[in-house]
Amino acid sequence: MKINEKNLCMFATTPPVDLEGWLNKRGEVNKSWQRRWFVLKGNLLFYFERKGDREPLGMIILEGCTVELAEEGEQYCFQIIFHGANNRTYYLSTESQGNMEQWMKALTCAGYDYMKLMVAELQRQLDEIEDGGKLSADDALENSPLPPPPKAPPRRQNPGFQHRPAVPPIEYATNAEFVASDASTVLPSPKVIRQAPPAPIAAIHQHPHRSEADNLEMRSPPEPPPLSPQPPLS
Repeated sequence: MKINEKNLCMFATTPPVDLEGWLNKRGEVNKSWQRRWFVLKGNLLFYFERKGDREPLGMIILEGCTVELAEEGEQYCFQIIFHGANNRTYYLSTESQGNMEQWMKALTCAGYDYMKLMVAELQRQLDEIEDGGKLSADDALENSPLPPPPKAPPRRQNPGFQHRPAVPPIEYATNAEFVASDASTVLPSPKVIRQAPPAPIAAIHQHPHRSEADNLEMRSPPEPPPLSPQPPLS
């Protein structure tokens, strides 16, 4: 892998960082413990000779490795083991139990493999939540009471019929009113319904048993009496 040292040094010394602090590191050749300043950023672990240095002494890529407790004489010691042939193991130690646990947890969570497992677990939890929400919605629909059937809207009346004048009552003709003296007169059926016409003011009611001529004579006005001649004035 080709790395630009200048960009790498700038990345190692610029905030933010995931974790930083003093750790004791055992050397690979002389096996002596040396105090170094460690900075963790993502899956990269940098170590410096002194705090505030601009260039790191080395870098550890935290991929394909495991973090475990070490059986060394140094107290609060743990190791970073890279699996495979001719791979190096890094031995580190801290000054307290809490500090050791903090570093071991941070280094374990820094690798890509761990992040991939975390994403898969979060996706599984999200799927369970979505499936549970769908089941809850289906149960709510099944247990909810059915809504009442819709009612028909009230019928609207035509405004033109609201102010129409009242129809006068219909009079039914009787058989006696259709009796005529003339035998040739055709009597209408008693089932026919007729509306009585308005009677004139000076009309005289006809007698049902009189002839048309008698009724005409009764309707004609009487003639005035003849005027008698008056004597001349003297």
